[in-house]
Amino acid sequence: MSKNDRSDSLGLVRPQRLAFDEPLALRSGKSLPAYELMVETYGELNPDRSNAILICHALSGDHHAAGYHSEDDRKPGWWDNCIGPGKAIDTNRFYVVCLNNLGGCGGSTGPVSINPETGKHYGPDFPIITVRDWVNSQLRLMDRLGIGKWVAVIGGSLGGMQVLRWAISYPERLHHAIAIAAAPKLSAQNIAFNEVARQSITKDPDFHDGRYLEHGVYPKQGLMLARMVGHITYLSDSSMRAKFGKALAGLEAEQGNFGRDLRSGSLSFGFNVDFEVESYLRYQGEQFSEKFDANTYLLMTKALDYFDPSVDYDGDLSLAFANSDCRFLLMSFSTDWRFPPDRSREVVNQLLRAGKRVSYLEIDADQGHDAFLLPIPRYIHALSAYLGNAHREICGHAS
Repeated sequence: MSKNDRSDSLGLVRPQRLAFDEPLALRSGKSLPAYELMVETYGELNPDRSNAILICHALSGDHHAAGYHSEDDRKPGWWDNCIGPGKAIDTNRFYVVCLNNLGGCGGSTGPVSINPETGKHYGPDFPIITVRDWVNSQLRLMDRLGIGKWVAVIGGSLGGMQVLRWAISYPERLHHAIAIAAAPKLSAQNIAFNEVARQSITKDPDFHDGRYLEHGVYPKQGLMLARMVGHITYLSDSSMRAKFGKALAGLEAEQGNFGRDLRSGSLSFGFNVDFEVESYLRYQGEQFSEKFDANTYLLMTKALDYFDPSVDYDGDLSLAFANSDCRFLLMSFSTDWRFPPDRSREVVNQLLRAGKRVSYLEIDADQGHDAFLLPIPRYIHALSAYLGNAHREICGHAS
């Protein structure tokens, strides 16, 4: 789609910043005396306010899920594939809400915000935020918007973890919980990846114990490395092979003919960028480091590490869902090795054990963990059909 061809998009959208003056108690024992949330909404709220959907973003996401902020934007919001008129999350039917979570760097109160107690950026003084804290702040947003019950709360990856927490903490406030490419808690391997990313950031000479903004710098190399490590885990082996796979066979290897993944056609026999995958990862890291806050990255990965809703129930996840009254849809992707299908099946089995109404779909897809962001036909059709049924059930009509 060209820059001027936006016929299948929401077009221009405008975020809004909402202020909350009531203190928010955090799971860490600390509290935020006041905070702001950056929010985008799409579609129209119907007269009885029964058609609202909440979208929860993943680690590097924000409130800008669909549409464009200006005519000059080259790319739309991060889930524009799914949100818009006639799309799976149909804004002709639903009023869609997405926010930048607390601790983010997209406009909600976070480490880059000014701490009213010091007059300086919060930086490392911003408290650790958990998934439970996000859901509590989202509930306040829901009440501010005058919404009694969500048609659905939807999210992928870290967003899917928020969906599960909604079903546990506020079971009376949602009809459907749709968790995509998520897990009931992180594996040791995932926590290890997050720790490598954090070490990359905190060991950067420009990190300055998290007070880099006061020094007029930011830990660029650390953020680049963190993003490169993370990005590798979001892709599958098959998707990387399709983009960058070596064509090594017989004499081709001996002759240095490394196929289309070799950038210049010959080897440098040094530590320069020889292969397309190296160039790709460096580009991804560079772009990310210019727009994402390092302290926010630290906070988001810790929220991932700390997520485990069974911790309050002696490790029994089925007990966590005992009071949940919504329907559940879980979706996973065959080549996702960050949150593989067996992690979604863990949740499904615990929901069945708790006697809950649950549907599960595993989609064959080569794109790895990032598949939840992409317009994969079976995935999009399934989500669209499910939400169409939910709309007819809750709102009483099909259009």
